Amino acid sequence: QVQLVESGGGLAQAGGSLRLSCAASGRPIRSYTMGWFRQAPGKEREFVAGLSWSVGVTLYADSVKGRFTISRDNAKNTVYLQTNSLKPEDTAVYFCAARRQFEPVTTPREYDYWGQGTHITVSS
Repeated sequence: QVQLVESGGGLAQAGGSLRLSCAASGRPIRSYTMGWFRQAPGKEREFVAGLSWSVGVTLYADSVKGRFTISRDNAKNTVYLQTNSLKPEDTAVYFCAARRQFEPVTTPREYDYWGQGTHITVSS
């Protein structure tokens, strides 16, 4: 079992930046592929970014490609999501997730563990 706790959300202006953190406990995250998802009010949870546990394979949603960056610090057992050039449509609750399989995928049900989420609000 791995427990995930997100932090770093808040209020940002359009064009601004925030760095989200996902601190893991219970198991080392180097054994997991990690992902970030988001869910806006009234919408389904959607994939944002993923990073494999080995080789460093990354995957991004088209809507965030070039603006968001996922990274991991295995020594700190933490995954990050750097969000730049934020837009109002990025407003959502952001969730960290982990899966035991190698490849990052975009389907939420393929992930085994989830955090509680951290909220980003982007004002125009």
